Amino acid sequence: MRLSRLQVIDFRNYAQAELELQAGPTVLVGSNGQGKTNIVEAIGYLSTLGSHRVASDQPLIRRGAERAVIRAIVLNDDRELSVELEITAGKANRARIGRAPVGRTKDVIGIVRSVLFAPEDLSLVKGDPSDRRRFLDELLVQRYPRYAGVRSDYERVRAQRNALLRTAGMARRAGKSGDLSTLDAWDEHLIAHGAALLHGRLELVHDLSPHFQTAYAAISGSADDVAMRYRTLAEDVRADADDVDDPQAPEEEIGVPDIEELSALMRTRLAAMRAKEVERGMTLVGPHRDELLLRLDDFPAKGYASHGQSWSIALALRLAAYELLRAEGAEPILLLDDVFAELDAKRRAYLSEVAKAAEQTIITAAVEADVPDGLEATTHRVTAGTIAS
Repeated sequence: MRLSRLQVIDFRNYAQAELELQAGPTVLVGSNGQGKTNIVEAIGYLSTLGSHRVASDQPLIRRGAERAVIRAIVLNDDRELSVELEITAGKANRARIGRAPVGRTKDVIGIVRSVLFAPEDLSLVKGDPSDRRRFLDELLVQRYPRYAGVRSDYERVRAQRNALLRTAGMARRAGKSGDLSTLDAWDEHLIAHGAALLHGRLELVHDLSPHFQTAYAAISGSADDVAMRYRTLAEDVRADADDVDDPQAPEEEIGVPDIEELSALMRTRLAAMRAKEVERGMTLVGPHRDELLLRLDDFPAKGYASHGQSWSIALALRLAAYELLRAEGAEPILLLDDVFAELDAKRRAYLSEVAKAAEQTIITAAVEADVPDGLEATTHRVTAGTIAS
């Protein structure tokens, strides 16, 4: 799978730009702040409906414009399909597939698959658990687009349940009883969506793990042992809620339970935590509290891995995602955003070989010297929101 054309209108610093794309590597060269990353961000947005740099859509719209548009022509097994996204801050975004509007923007997920590696990816190792949960969820949605609905349903129920818990908690602190008559119903909604999301994440980690270990060994060239494990509060109903962030907490390997078993575990844990949830006015059990644990030689990678090892782990996670998607269907577009300048010679050489072998790779670099020798590519220059061949 690859893009043959990309057009952006009022996206970031682009009033309008169009880019014809070929198979193989393409390099976008330009000084910082000219708009290179905005192009890979647009492609990533087509894949996930989200940005790797910002949490909201407002910064994606060019200053003074009402909306931004991303259009692409996608080639998959010689079949051509157009996709368009219209991003409007404060309103529902709109989408078209072919020439027909679609009722739900998330219906475009799966048309474009991409894997993005960027300097921000060090947060996958050094950052908070939320960074690793986001990595899993974005990959999960690309793998199985139906999980976009599961995620949004879970977050909607959690927000409504939190509102009920806050209201009840405030009432009890004021000496009143606090109405929790509907909490059992909200629990069941939370369990239904949470167990489905949890099952998807557990299956993903199970399938991603061997690709991660293989990629790390190839990148690092060392005998370091790496592993990943998904830790959920539902595994142990005796655990304290705050233990989820403790990398030294006892761990036991488990298989991937079915959704019914996960539902039962969540139900038990919710019952055990109800008093604390009312006291704190928030949901303390569910996938939003879980953690992807990354280990290096039986130690937590966060805090133990060196800077070079952290880069290798982060790169291995992205390349594992690339290999998993590649093995299961249309090969994803590989997006490399200004990363060659951050890597040493060994890691640059390895990533260069992956980039050459991919069906389509989009690379950004501040100067051409950042691109490894031998990586033959179509080069475009980016200057102040304009793209020239």
